Amino acid sequence: MHERKVSPPVQRKRLNVFDRFLTLWVAICMVVGVFLGRTFPGLTDALRHMEFGEGSQINVPIAVLIWLMIVPMMMKIDFSSLMGVTRRPKGLLITLFVNWLVKPFSMFLLGMLFFQYLFLPWIGPDLAKQYTAGVIILAAAPCTAMVFVWSYLTDGDSAYTLVQVAVNDLIMLVLFAPIVGFLVGVSGLAVPYQVLLMSVVIFIVVPLSIGVIARTGLIRAKGREWFEQAFLPRFQPVAVTALLATLILIFAFQADNIVNNSFHVALIAVPILIQVYFNSSLTYGLMWLFRVPHNVASPGALIGASNFFELAVATAIALYGPGSGAALATVVGVLVEVPVMLSVCAACNRTRSWFSARAVSDVPYVT
Repeated sequence: MHERKVSPPVQRKRLNVFDRFLTLWVAICMVVGVFLGRTFPGLTDALRHMEFGEGSQINVPIAVLIWLMIVPMMMKIDFSSLMGVTRRPKGLLITLFVNWLVKPFSMFLLGMLFFQYLFLPWIGPDLAKQYTAGVIILAAAPCTAMVFVWSYLTDGDSAYTLVQVAVNDLIMLVLFAPIVGFLVGVSGLAVPYQVLLMSVVIFIVVPLSIGVIARTGLIRAKGREWFEQAFLPRFQPVAVTALLATLILIFAFQADNIVNNSFHVALIAVPILIQVYFNSSLTYGLMWLFRVPHNVASPGALIGASNFFELAVATAIALYGPGSGAALATVVGVLVEVPVMLSVCAACNRTRSWFSARAVSDVPYVT
């Protein structure tokens, strides 16, 4: 008799506790922030008016907290991986096409349709423009940190994912401000361009530069293994705490708006959800059409669907203030992202067989 071969059990990949329950933590932060904002209005107002110069709109407490989130994130990115970008360009080109030529403009159309037409009777013209601006800012900032989580859950090529993230971060330096300025202006809201450019410098250029310099210097001094296994993990609790504290402050600043317009949170989520599924489906379909391997296609689809919400929140606050509708719209993106992205991961895993017969190979990006 032939022995029957038993396949090893498939190990189900899981997020860590914080990432898996991010939506719950955001909801708790919302409750705590609204409570503080309504209970201690004097303290909230004092924090709200702490700015880098009068009229700058860049709130000092939130700016410091966001730096604590973004700098460790930038230190994780290895820009030397760009040296092999021409070896398999199709997946990267599709990702860039969706992220920069489709995503911001489709979000603009969705924002205009829902907020300035369909939902206008419930929210009014002023908040309609604010919410449109917020979702545009959200869509113009491609995801950075969480993409590595989504790639892990779909067995993505980690080296290729790193390339996609690195290229998108470099493009953000050039295109984020012009796209946001143009689309928000067309949507009917005035854009303080000086503040927008200052936001790019403060929240992209400076932390990116610090991250690159710190990564290069520390790896040369201590080695890559020490940097990635010992140094970077020390920042995880700091980044998590800073994110939660940022959300509490934002919801405290938004307390009256949320209490008086709680239904608006659900309304804001509608175009964001449509945008996520539209962009992920478009990217995934193009990857399939052009015979890109699944381990490149799935992270590409997830990059096109998720957002760099830390940057989006910071920019919305800088442009229109921490109590604005634009800031609230970006925070709603945080609230819905994790459960929605997990559903996209599940869809990518279920359709893996679609790619096996079409892709030329699934060899790693870096050999």
